[in-house]
Amino acid sequence: MHKEFYSNGKLLLSGEYAILDGALGLAVPTTLGQSLQVVDSDSGTLRWASFDENAEIWFQAEFELESFRIKTASDEKTAQTLVELLIEARQQNPDFLSKNSGVEVETRLGFPRSWGLGTSSTLINNIAQWAQVDAYQLLWNAFGGSGYDIACAQHSAPITYQVQNGKPAVNEVDFDPLFKESLYFVHLNQKQSSKEAIAAYRKQEFNQKDLIHDISSLTEKMVNAATLQEFQSLMEQHEAILSNVLQIPTVKSQLFSDYPGALKSLGAWGGDFVLAAGNQHTLDYFSAKGYPTVIPFSKMVL
Repeated sequence: MHKEFYSNGKLLLSGEYAILDGALGLAVPTTLGQSLQVVDSDSGTLRWASFDENAEIWFQAEFELESFRIKTASDEKTAQTLVELLIEARQQNPDFLSKNSGVEVETRLGFPRSWGLGTSSTLINNIAQWAQVDAYQLLWNAFGGSGYDIACAQHSAPITYQVQNGKPAVNEVDFDPLFKESLYFVHLNQKQSSKEAIAAYRKQEFNQKDLIHDISSLTEKMVNAATLQEFQSLMEQHEAILSNVLQIPTVKSQLFSDYPGALKSLGAWGGDFVLAAGNQHTLDYFSAKGYPTVIPFSKMVL
């Protein structure tokens, strides 16, 4: 038997950090994602191989089928994370891999792991499809997080996302701005730990109710922004609010103070991608600064 599953990558355009506490966020699925292929075998074990965007193996392991005990692994930490996901999936569906004589699994990424587009969330959503369990519960029980990345994995259009009474509220939105040719995603060449970033956010003292209200309002305005000038203003307001909450300088003031357009951090501040409003000179500007990975909005967003 052969099965294949696919999940979209993700980018959160508004609501980072605050989305954890119930703020409304704007997120987009990316054109790049991850696939998971399952083939039955008679090996008596679960053999796993993960391939990167260049079709090269970056992780492989073998597990006992009954207990998911690690037999061999190229990286122990990655293998243990995978074990936690598989055990949680079986807890939700006891029939998961309970009658197989052996399984061969291959995952294939469409983007570099360092990009932060959802190596984990696409895997979680693919495992959830395979195990026929709830992907949000699999995420929350195994790792935590808001779940917007799972929503992006499952939707092929921009969405607004909000956790309401412990449940995900997802709405596809018509976010295809006339000025999208002026929007770019710039990679900062460094991976941030979401867990560490969330922990740092949790240590801050601020008015949570005001933050949720302000960020949710900005999200609604960003979805409906009619002009690039209006959208840039909203980007800057969002940055200012979170800079104050996190007690961290904005990415523009820290790294790109001479950049003529608006810049906004995406996800954990200090790493992964930033959103830049610019023009045909944007690529040259960031390349000269040592940041050559600049992807136009229309090529990144599904």
